[in-house]
Amino acid sequence: QVQLVESGGGLVQAGGSLRLSCAASGRTFSIYTMGWFRQAPGKEREFVAAIRWRSGNTYYADSVKGRFTNSKDDAKNTVYLQMNSLSPEDTAVYYCAARTTVGFNYQDPNYYDSWGQGSQVTVSS
Repeated sequence: QVQLVESGGGLVQAGGSLRLSCAASGRTFSIYTMGWFRQAPGKEREFVAAIRWRSGNTYYADSVKGRFTNSKDDAKNTVYLQMNSLSPEDTAVYYCAARTTVGFNYQDPNYYDSWGQGSQVTVSS
């Protein structure tokens, strides 16, 4: 089992930046993929970014490509989501997630085994 604890988030003006962190504990050696999702009020949870735990390969939704950067610190078992050029459309609760078996459908929330508690990101216009 993998436990995930998120930090970061908050309120920022449009055009600003925020960084989310997601610290993993437990059976971290079994992590295959870490993902980020977000959910705005009244909307479905949507894929934002993912990173392969061992290779560091990253994947992004088209809506955040070029603005968000997904990275990891192996020593801290932590992944980060650096969010730049934020807009009000980015307002949502952001979740990190982990998958502990090999698989490829990283954009599907059902692909993941463990979830963080969620971090509110609010972008004012």
